[in-house]
Amino acid sequence: MADPLPPDENRNADRKRGDRSGKVADFRYKRPSQQVRGRPKSRQTKNGEARVSQPARRDTHCDGASKPAHQSAPRHGPKGNEAYAALDLGTNNCRLLIARPSGRDFTVIDAFSRVVKLGEDLATTGRLSDEAMDRAVGALAICAEKLRRRKVRLARSVATEACRRAVNGEAFIERVRRETGIVLDIISAEEEARLAVLGCHILLEEGDGPAVIFDIGGGSTELVLVEAGEKIPRIIDWQSVPWGVVSLTDTVRRPDAVFRPGPEGRLARYREMRRLVTESFAPFAERVSKAAASDDIRLLGTSGTVTTLASLHLELPHYDRKAVDGLIVPSEAMRTISTRLSGMSPAERSKLPCIGQDRADLVVAGCAILESILDLWPAQRLGVADRGIREGILRSLMASERQSERSLQALHELRARGA
Repeated sequence: MADPLPPDENRNADRKRGDRSGKVADFRYKRPSQQVRGRPKSRQTKNGEARVSQPARRDTHCDGASKPAHQSAPRHGPKGNEAYAALDLGTNNCRLLIARPSGRDFTVIDAFSRVVKLGEDLATTGRLSDEAMDRAVGALAICAEKLRRRKVRLARSVATEACRRAVNGEAFIERVRRETGIVLDIISAEEEARLAVLGCHILLEEGDGPAVIFDIGGGSTELVLVEAGEKIPRIIDWQSVPWGVVSLTDTVRRPDAVFRPGPEGRLARYREMRRLVTESFAPFAERVSKAAASDDIRLLGTSGTVTTLASLHLELPHYDRKAVDGLIVPSEAMRTISTRLSGMSPAERSKLPCIGQDRADLVVAGCAILESILDLWPAQRLGVADRGIREGILRSLMASERQSERSLQALHELRARGA
């Protein structure tokens, strides 16, 4: 589906569920502000990969965006001591960012992330299980308390593929509202792709050629073809497929009668994952084939898969966001790591730094998705982003306030001239 609009355009046409506010019930919110200029510059590190110059770990920059869905015009201007929040409930993780405006940027003042496995067994049952919903509600209760404690002025809370697909998704959303006060907005795949681009495009490697930005989630993967724009990239085409690390793992988790135990069986499972994903990507691959043949193509990924593989590439003893976010790695190195992981047992993978028990099983599906992306978009280097939807939401909220402030100022000037 081609999308000629820039990624900061406000769109509601493709919404599959009810029109929700995305705000936290019973809290009083106002609005945010501010943005970033320019592109990051890269430099070579001693390991040969490029390092993108970027702000300190807790200082997140904002790019321009027009007013997001469901936000009414603010009544007051932004204040630097007021907090704004973005919450992303995915198929595997629950993540929250709380930030305050800082000059033309924003600074993160609180964050939360927890693996909740909301989409566990969804691929086979079509429903969110009671255990998965309990885990998610527990995490969201913590988020609600943080929002109250930080006196958040305005928040947007979104849910993605698991709630889009589950037959009891709406009932779960109502339960969350009733028990935590958080009103989740089930966003479309298109909106999810837009927010991911808005949240991480600042880390795209320098260049004028076409680029693909992708987000490997728990229940889906979004691919977005972009070209250079004045401030932010312009979306040319995009696709979302229902394969994420959770949904793909659950679908290809077959009896040993189908896939034998041991290395051969593990590699057979991996080949099946690659086949399923490649078939789903085929329409997008065909549409972008001409662009993929360009000389200066670029690639940027945001997901636990790419940050985990980047950590292994750097041989980090433990995960370090400052070392990973903005890193540019040779694509062939990521393929080599993917191949190695696909042949290991879950026990062997769990002993590797930066993987652990939680990712030991799911990371292989992520590797299969990543290799399929590298097949259709053969960029020599891969940019790594530890940022995405939440940052995109914050940027949208803050840019919305900037636009509203300009409109309010223009109105005051017109009234003053009329007087």
